[in-house]
Formats: sequence, C-alpha cells, structure tokens
Amino acid sequence: MEQTIRLAQEIAERVIREAGQIARVHFDQITCTVEKDKFGEVVTDVDHETERIICDAISHTFPEHEIHSEERGHNGQKSEWLWMIDPLDGTNNFAIGFPVFSVSITLMYRSEPVLGVIYEPMVDRLFVASRGNGASCNLNPLTVKKKENLLKGTIGWIQGHQVQHEENAVRLRQHLDIRFKRVMRLWAPTLQWCMLAKGGIDGIVLYNSEGDDLYSGILMVKEAGAMVMDFNGYLFEGMSSEPYLIACHPEHRDYFLSVVREGLDV
Repeated sequence: MEQTIRLAQEIAERVIREAGQIARVHFDQITCTVEKDKFGEVVTDVDHETERIICDAISHTFPEHEIHSEERGHNGQKSEWLWMIDPLDGTNNFAIGFPVFSVSITLMYRSEPVLGVIYEPMVDRLFVASRGNGASCNLNPLTVKKKENLLKGTIGWIQGHQVQHEENAVRLRQHLDIRFKRVMRLWAPTLQWCMLAKGGIDGIVLYNSEGDDLYSGILMVKEAGAMVMDFNGYLFEGMSSEPYLIACHPEHRDYFLSVVREGLDV
C-alpha cells in the first residue's frame, strides 16, 4: 500500500504541474466557454485538456484503478483505489480572468483519502498531503493556526452548486458574517482548504458541497492539524454525498459548533 501511495505521489506531482502550466499559459485568453448545467457553471477547453493529461498519466501507471474526474466522469473500473480529479477548480474564476484557481488530484483507498495534491499555477504553489505524513506547500510543512479572538477571524464558506439561495444556507451565511471579521467565498474550494492548512484563515464551514475537489482539501487540513467534523460535532471520516462540515483548529471546536447551531436556529 505505501509503495503504491509513494508512486502515486510521484506521478501526481509531476502531472499536476504539467496540467497547471497549461492553465497558466492560457489564463486570460479564453474566448469561449460552455454552460454545463442549469446553475450556470461553465467548462472551457482548458478543463478538458488538463483533465486528459492527468487521467492519461494515471491510467498508464495504474490501469486497474478507478478514476472519477469532473468532466469525463467515471472510467468504468472497480477498485479499492479511487482517483478523484478536478482539472480546474475555479473554472468560473478562470473564465472571467480572475487568477484564483487550482488543479486537484486525490487518491482514495477504501473510501478514505490517502493522498491529496493541489497545484496553484499562477503562484507556483504545490500543496501535498499524504495520510500520516503531514502536509506541505513547496516542501514547507503546514500547520493550522489558533486564533485568540475569533471575532477577528477570517473563515471560508463553501456551498454546493445546487444549494443556490436555500433558506437555511442564506441564514447561516448571514449569521457567520456577524460572528467573524470576514467570510470568504472564493469559488475555488481547494484553495480555501489550503489557506486553512497554512494558517491564512481560521476555519471553513461547508454546506452540502461534495465533489472531486473535496477530499484533497480535507486531507490537507487534517494533516496540518485541523479537525473536520459535521454540524453535530462528530468527526468526519470516509465520504458523504451530502456533507455539512466544519474545519478548524481543535481548540476552536466548541465556538464553531455554537455559531453554526445559532445560525441554523435563528
């Protein structure tokens, strides 16, 4: 198993940089986007090209592994090993010339993330986490930070495309706005997970957002010392089709739980 993960990390680090450079070179040159769902999410040629490069490299090295990617879907294999690929997390940002996006690769084993690799091409940041081995950015170890006064803290908000203006989500988001200094919505979730892991923000509240970009981020913050729990305070493990999650420094657990519960009960 460990040998598989080490080889997977070598492949993922190499190919994610290659894919990321394609996105960087084509940034701010996109003239055609296609809406892919009723919520207005878009896809570009760069999504397809980066996805092809990543999936082909993984399939060549691990032909029996399952792969699920954002645009291609499932490769038809059945395996204890599952790769989850988001070839351009933040496509909407990319399409409007906003340089906040990444490429994400996750390797799952028996429904648990064991490897997460996230690349931010515009600033050449490579984030890597493997289970039990910590998390790093450009080889520098990452550690989640503790904030003395969370009223002065900054947190990330992540919601699924299908949530839209759901009443509970709107109410919770508004409540978070008054309990923290700033609530960020980047529409590039992997980067918010990376910001928490490196101590740039103080927590994340995720409202029903599952996808190919989720588990690399969860592994990243866990390996950096954060805790990830559901809205009832139970530690989150495995996978969920409808996750409602809080991620924060372990000593901030009670504060985050109380704020989320207040926001949902208002």
